[in-house]
Amino acid sequence: MDTERPPLPPFTMEGALQKVRLAEDGWNSRDPERVSLAYTPDSHWRNRAEFIEGRTAIQAFLTRKWQCEHEYRLIKELWGYRENRMAVRFAYEWHDDVGHWFRSYGNELWEFDERGLMRRRVASINDAPIALAERKYHWPLGRRPDDHPGLSVFGF
Repeated sequence: MDTERPPLPPFTMEGALQKVRLAEDGWNSRDPERVSLAYTPDSHWRNRAEFIEGRTAIQAFLTRKWQCEHEYRLIKELWGYRENRMAVRFAYEWHDDVGHWFRSYGNELWEFDERGLMRRRVASINDAPIALAERKYHWPLGRRPDDHPGLSVFGF
């Protein structure tokens, strides 16, 4: 049995904000196993046009993702919450194998079980090519510093 992943639903504003930041921190680790532990063993995802089910498939997906998306840096922002669900917007920057930079924008819908594990994730994402000079995320790889601006500051 999986342990709890606080904060637990039903979410308060403080708990929802904390949950979003914990998710952002996990994804910025670029560690597929670590990230997958935030999801139920049978979690259902839609990521762009790909449908993914279960932690093993999530780990495989994230491994492929981060083999292609180099210098990945992500910011998530809470859009809304209710009981055990959240809406989140995000933007991340990365470059491909030949050095072309992109900013990927998207929205996610999240549903959690009673232990605080995400059982459903629906993500809609668009990629926009950007010039190197247009990059906004320059922190060292890993967790975004607490004093780094969020999405709203950038107008994303």
